[in-house]
Formats: sequence, structure tokens, C-alpha cells
Amino acid sequence: MAGLNYKQDMPPKGGYSPIIFERIPVKTYFNGYAMFAGFTALTSFSMYMYCQNFKKRRLLKIERQDVMNALEPVLLAERDRAYLKQLRRNVEEEHELMKNVPGWKVGTYYGEPVFKTVPKDKLVDPILEEYYAHASRKAYDDKAYEFTWR
Repeated sequence: MAGLNYKQDMPPKGGYSPIIFERIPVKTYFNGYAMFAGFTALTSFSMYMYCQNFKKRRLLKIERQDVMNALEPVLLAERDRAYLKQLRRNVEEEHELMKNVPGWKVGTYYGEPVFKTVPKDKLVDPILEEYYAHASRKAYDDKAYEFTWR
């Protein structure tokens, strides 16, 4: 142990600086008048920009509504067309499935009409299971549970 040479840590010459414990105020960049003027200017500019965009948004909203009014009859017609095509596919599929059954008429139950009080040329909307009878299970589930997924 006698051979170790070490130097003890000592305070600097003149001692340490005094500890500051009194309050030091924060440096202010703006006074109250400047902050109020900035707030007023920013609010005024924002209101001006909002009013300018409000006119554009109103015109775009009117245009979108015009587009929807123009497209709605077309979309409804396409929806009805797809509905009737699916009904036609169901009838053709029933005809193909039951062609070997003697006495089977498509759209009846062994020759008896399913609906006795409905005129022959009147369309009766089928239930959901009947409509999707020859479609995929996923197509049926998507339609049957469409409101539970929202």
C-alpha cells in the first residue's frame, strides 16, 4: 500500500460559487399588448380564411348534391336490374336442378302455386334465404349481417 500514489479531490481555489435559491423571473418576449394584438390578428385572418373556404365548400356541397340527384335514378335502375337478374338465375338454377324430377314445374311446389291469392303476373319478393339460395355463403352473410358490422 505504501507504493500507491493518489491525489485527493479538493474544492477549487477560491471555493465553490454560492448556491442560488432566490426566485429568477422568466424572460418575457412579448408584453400583454403585443400578445393581444397577435391574438386579434390571428383570429381575424382565420375568420377571413374560413369565410373564403365556406363559400367554396357550399358550392362543392351543392355540386355533390346535384351529382347525387342525377345519379340516383341510374343507380336505382341498376340495383333493380341486378335484382331481377339474380331472380332469373335462381329460376334457371331451379330448372337445372329439378329437371329429372317428374311433374316439377319451376316456381311451384309439385305443380301447386306457392301463393294462391297472388295473380300470376305479379312479382312476389322472395325471402333473403331464397334469394341467396344459389349464391355463395359469403354473399348471403354480407347481406344478412350488413347492419351488425357498423
